[in-house]
Amino acid sequence: MMPRLASAVVAALVAGLLAAPGPAASARGLAESVRSEGGGGRVKDLDLFVPRGYADQRVDATVRLLGADGRPDAGQRVRLQRFDGRSWQLLAARETGEDGRVSRPVTLRRRAELNRFRVKHTTPTRTLTTRRDPALLRRTSRVTLFGQKKLRDGRSMTLRLSWATGQGERLRGKVRLERDTGSGWRAADTLKTSKLGKARVRVRPRVDTRFRAVGLPSSWFLGDTSNEIAVDNLPPGDRVRLPAGAPAPRRALPAQPRAVGRGANAVATYLPDDVWNDMVGVSWRRGCPVGRSGLRLVRTNYWGFDGYRYRGQLVVNADVVGRVLGVVRGLYAAELPVRRMYRVDRFGYSSRLRGANGFASMAADNTSAFNCRGALGRPRDRAVSATGRSIEMNPWENPSLTPNGWVPDDWWVGRAHPRVAWRSTAHPVVRVFARHGFRWRYGTFTARR
Repeated sequence: MMPRLASAVVAALVAGLLAAPGPAASARGLAESVRSEGGGGRVKDLDLFVPRGYADQRVDATVRLLGADGRPDAGQRVRLQRFDGRSWQLLAARETGEDGRVSRPVTLRRRAELNRFRVKHTTPTRTLTTRRDPALLRRTSRVTLFGQKKLRDGRSMTLRLSWATGQGERLRGKVRLERDTGSGWRAADTLKTSKLGKARVRVRPRVDTRFRAVGLPSSWFLGDTSNEIAVDNLPPGDRVRLPAGAPAPRRALPAQPRAVGRGANAVATYLPDDVWNDMVGVSWRRGCPVGRSGLRLVRTNYWGFDGYRYRGQLVVNADVVGRVLGVVRGLYAAELPVRRMYRVDRFGYSSRLRGANGFASMAADNTSAFNCRGALGRPRDRAVSATGRSIEMNPWENPSLTPNGWVPDDWWVGRAHPRVAWRSTAHPVVRVFARHGFRWRYGTFTARR
């Protein structure tokens, strides 16, 4: 068999039929042939060349037919077909030329499955079939993101984007909007551009945020990552300006969640199970003057020292919950700031106070209410906070006098501040409390009975 095969190869080389195809028939753009030849011995050789190209580009699909002797097989009828997504459709039925070839121009489609071609040739004994799925050359693309650079917290803004190929053709496709979380980019939304290559989305960043858009690739164009938009989130209120030399609270607390809804958005509810479970054994224990049924949870928006709006919590006696709602709404309306407003059980149990650690809460400048503990400096006496009828507001700037001195710090003693520290009943904070039946008592407030 070796001499016979060698002679066939030599004959084919002489005819020039095994020469490498030119650029229009580059093997790089061809899939493997699929032939249904069957039987044994030499048969005709049917091949199909469809060069790679860009979507919407016209290229020549070329059929080559060699006889069993390896020579061009002229005057033979071949059928060129294309897949339309559901079935094979006839593009042309022609006879091969003297060189055993026949060509037909075809337009490459944007959907890969529509660029499937096959050629068939029927002999008296069998049908030869060859298929080609040329890969598309993908065009470059560019995504551009537009948006404002500054935004007041709580407001929304529109991010706009445009997407086009490097040749300026508008692209319709999927774009992933991403947000920088500080630990990497995370998907925030998925958009679809219009036929004009445009999309827009409303966002409401609550902190300084960077956005970018990632155009997802398709079979005929490459993806792209846009420019970044850095949004400076601005406080909607005025920052508290403290006197030079004013010490910071000894304990730091993380910022609470940003405010929700409009205004104070203050609401009161019965104590949820998770809140009550956190309180038991810390800010509440058996023997306290008020039980779960006599307490309420107040959730409210408040103005922070940094000018941002936050959402805090207070646990108060049900007898005064209406007054407390009036107070927090009044403080919010007057933009009178609170540094933090965590429930006092966050600070853990204090055996010294026999209740939640009020010392730690005050050292963090935390505004709180109910805490079934002993009085500061007199732990055997019950504190006014044990009934849930008092609110300890900004205790760092408004220290309390105890038998052991000023708590939590004495720097502010004798110093006032128009927004956060009061030394007389004329202060706007004192007046807000007074309007709702509270009186000032050594830097704390206690409801009248």
